[in-house]
Amino acid sequence: MEDPFRPMVAGAKPYRDYNTYLRSVFQCRVHKISLDAGLTCPNRDGTLGTSGCIYCNPRGSGTGAFHRGLSIQDQIRDAKSYLASRYKAKKFLAYFQSFTNTYAPLEKLRHIYAQALSDPDVVGLSIGTRPDCVPNPVLDYLQSLAQSHMIWLEYGLQSAHDETLRRIRRGHDVAQFVDAVQRTRHRNLPVCVHVILGLPEETLEHMIATASFLSRLDIQGVKIHVLYVVRGTALESLYRQGRYRCLTREEYVRACAAFLAHLPAHVIVQRVTGDPHPEELVAPLWTLEKQKNIETLLAYMDREGLFQGKLCGAPTAKGPKGRV
Repeated sequence: MEDPFRPMVAGAKPYRDYNTYLRSVFQCRVHKISLDAGLTCPNRDGTLGTSGCIYCNPRGSGTGAFHRGLSIQDQIRDAKSYLASRYKAKKFLAYFQSFTNTYAPLEKLRHIYAQALSDPDVVGLSIGTRPDCVPNPVLDYLQSLAQSHMIWLEYGLQSAHDETLRRIRRGHDVAQFVDAVQRTRHRNLPVCVHVILGLPEETLEHMIATASFLSRLDIQGVKIHVLYVVRGTALESLYRQGRYRCLTREEYVRACAAFLAHLPAHVIVQRVTGDPHPEELVAPLWTLEKQKNIETLLAYMDREGLFQGKLCGAPTAKGPKGRV
């Protein structure tokens, strides 16, 4: 089998997009199914804190399916029917998204992962977690699953700056992230890194520096999010007090394009924007227009002659100073 992480031949997009990558591996449309396993987070259960990150509400990024009594199999069955109809998807990745999906005893994790992989159309797992919640026995087990399935570890980093991580109450530092990546790659498991653009007090230089930092690590994927304000969060309080200003669409497009230009060409870009829940979103409202945001990014990169990897290795000091 060819190396699934080989650099992609230039295509329609100026970055290595996830759907094209999955189709190249499985020869069909593959879609993620977001799952809620009812797990929690050390930043919520009192281990590290009880309030979570400043942008996270008590529901986290979950769907609430677990608390509605839906099993993993129920969630997969319901999603398969919709995704097959709308997107013509034939195979699926089970995406454990809500909260920290390696934060449980190994036997419990074995059980929930096995439920997902019991569906014959599920070809693998994407596991959203924190870099301080991946003990070696869990990684060893995932390594064994990777012999027959695609297994991704998705680590929330958000920023490569410790001062930012303290400001947003992440509860871990950059060194812990690097350690998790190294232990994961030692087992040949692919790593996808979540980053957020527009974090409080970060400038364009900070965001480019995060991309440059990732370019020096052995990672296989990245998810780029824009910071938006969700009801019931500490960030909402900062926003309403005038202590946090959201990025405009134009500022986000400029920052995202710069981030991609400093990212190595082989890294798979799993997303370039977020998907806020409309009923929870406070600001900015433009984040609800996902397709328009992507089209605006593509047009900007084309106009500026930018593409993924173009500036990889360039000194970050050349980035413009101040807010984007």
